[in-house]
Amino acid sequence: MNKINLAEKFTQFSAHWSPKIIAELNGQHVKLGRIKGEFVWHRHEHEDELFLVVKGSFRMEFRDRHVDLHEGELLVVPRGVEHRPVAENECCIMMFEPASTLNTGNAGGPRTVAKPDWI
Repeated sequence: MNKINLAEKFTQFSAHWSPKIIAELNGQHVKLGRIKGEFVWHRHEHEDELFLVVKGSFRMEFRDRHVDLHEGELLVVPRGVEHRPVAENECCIMMFEPASTLNTGNAGGPRTVAKPDWI
């Protein structure tokens, strides 16, 4: 039961689209990510995902609309909904999702991080 300083954790990595685990609770991972540019279109058949903007802003794109998110705002993407995060400038996010969740969901590919590092 140690406190976690988000700002300090974000100094420990710089890679975009490479989530890091900072905590675990009730079968869920709490992850941090740095995002910039466009990610891949994907969905998670069995998992909801929560995205919280810690610093910066990004756009969550859906096939029929998009949602702009800014510091202090969060969004839950329900399971089965195809989505793609897009950040014009670097954005720091925190995610809550089941431990089994792959960052690229059903899409797979070179951006898949099968076993995110703990920091």
